[in-house]
Amino acid sequence: MTARAAVRGLVKRYGERVALAGLSFTLEPGQRVVLLGPNGAGKSTLFQVLTGLFAADEGDVEVAGHSLRRAPARALAEIGVVFQQMSLDLDLSVRRNLRFHAALHGLPSRLADARIAEDCAARGLGADLERPVRELSGGNRRKVELVRALLHRPALLLMDEPTVGLDPKSRRELLTAIDADVRTRGSTVLWATHLVEEADGADRVLVLHRGRLLADGPPPAVSSALGGGSLEDAFLAATA
Repeated sequence: MTARAAVRGLVKRYGERVALAGLSFTLEPGQRVVLLGPNGAGKSTLFQVLTGLFAADEGDVEVAGHSLRRAPARALAEIGVVFQQMSLDLDLSVRRNLRFHAALHGLPSRLADARIAEDCAARGLGADLERPVRELSGGNRRKVELVRALLHRPALLLMDEPTVGLDPKSRRELLTAIDADVRTRGSTVLWATHLVEEADGADRVLVLHRGRLLADGPPPAVSSALGGGSLEDAFLAATA
């Protein structure tokens, strides 16, 4: 199976502090991979490198065969992102927010409108297309951001602490929507979090601590590799 994305030897320094210390892993199609790490582990730095906001000091990233270092525009075109902080225009309608994003990716208007209607209906937003985003709940705003991230059908979907500020019901609905996309489209998702419960049902867990990968595998294997017991207990002990 060809890797959908590959991180190879990433190093990122801030002065004397090493935020990423030779980080390497691959991401395969049809997987939700949880990047689990405490605050300060390097998750945000990794996502800033993956989205082109920062350049790595060493190493490279390939997405759908495109090098982020040598062909950044092609690599970034294969990535969809749901950021930790909400990034919709509150005064625009749901439809106008999504059309704007589709235009940035060069989607033809007819195709964009069809995908907007289909994807919003699938996530219970069909009746909200003409509503200003500020009228939506936090959970529904996140759903709009998910629709936006997937409009151009990216090879890799990045979810950066996407449940911050959401109530338990909205958190569960977002996880369910992501898992459904993995199953139906065979998408590849990297979900960053410090909440161990969000690793439930994940295909793989990557445990990041002080810029280094401590464990990589299915949740039970990661628990075992980190000392046994529940995933939460093993994670807390390994990152104390």
